[in-house]
Amino acid sequence: MLKTKLFGLLALLSAFAAQAQVAAPKAGTITVAQDGSGNFRTLQEAVDAVPNQSQQPVTIFVKKGTYREKLVVPTLKTRIRLVGEGAENTVITFDDHTGDAAGHNTYNSHSVLVQANDFTAENLTFENTAGYTAGQAVALHLEGDRCTFRNCRMVGNQDVLFLAADNRRQYFKDCYIEGTTDFIFGSSTAVFDHCTIKSKKNSFITAASTTPQQPFGFVFLNCKLTADTALAKKVYLGRPWRPNAKVVYINTEMGSHIVPAGWDNWKNPENEKTAYFAEYKSTGPGANPKARVAWSHQLTGKEARRYTLKAIFDAKEPWNPGK
Repeated sequence: MLKTKLFGLLALLSAFAAQAQVAAPKAGTITVAQDGSGNFRTLQEAVDAVPNQSQQPVTIFVKKGTYREKLVVPTLKTRIRLVGEGAENTVITFDDHTGDAAGHNTYNSHSVLVQANDFTAENLTFENTAGYTAGQAVALHLEGDRCTFRNCRMVGNQDVLFLAADNRRQYFKDCYIEGTTDFIFGSSTAVFDHCTIKSKKNSFITAASTTPQQPFGFVFLNCKLTADTALAKKVYLGRPWRPNAKVVYINTEMGSHIVPAGWDNWKNPENEKTAYFAEYKSTGPGANPKARVAWSHQLTGKEARRYTLKAIFDAKEPWNPGK
């Protein structure tokens, strides 16, 4: 009897030890899992648990699943590294949109809002499922400085990726971004490095609102522009949301959906005097430098060499996300 009780006690202690092992993450790591096998079941709970103004990176590992959350990373939650278990099967999603019953607009329709600096995301999908005819419906809204995204997907329709704040810097490496109208927009300085950009209808890829004080706006390096060929046969590289918009494509492969003119002035000829839209060595059937609008630019080799991560991101203070 005593032996039986002892074995039972040992088994109980082992069970508690195993549970404690799951509940206690590695130093600086938090695990999110919908099945309860992590520290938290929701992303918001995990973000809220991160110490304010952390001076060390805190990794939140997200197990595969579809997380229907309107996630906010507040200003004080600095240095979070959000890592998914594969971009295709680790999805953060919501469906707010402009004009819905709750009265959302472009600025608060986000599925994910990042206000904190030094945020990093890897192997995740940021999604807004409001629908093809819903109007503005942001998947990812960024206000933080020095934000990095690697192997991530941003998917939706109109206004998918909102780079919302001037004098902020964001870097996207090996990411996939798809949408319909103005689906990469805003006033940040952002670099898209080896990304795939897919258009889903006849419309515009970018709508930059770069301020006059910023030397760089959106820069696409070695990217690929693709399309839903059934619905997107006439797509513009961009149009200026604000007069001083800056967008540059360097060594970018462009599909046949890109119109020969390339750029649009948003029905305001005055924008042609202030917007800076440029390309360097575009390739593919959509590359047509001779047919581009006269007020756009084809860079020389010397001009193109200015577009390094150091030059683009160090204007404010040193930051090298390419390390």
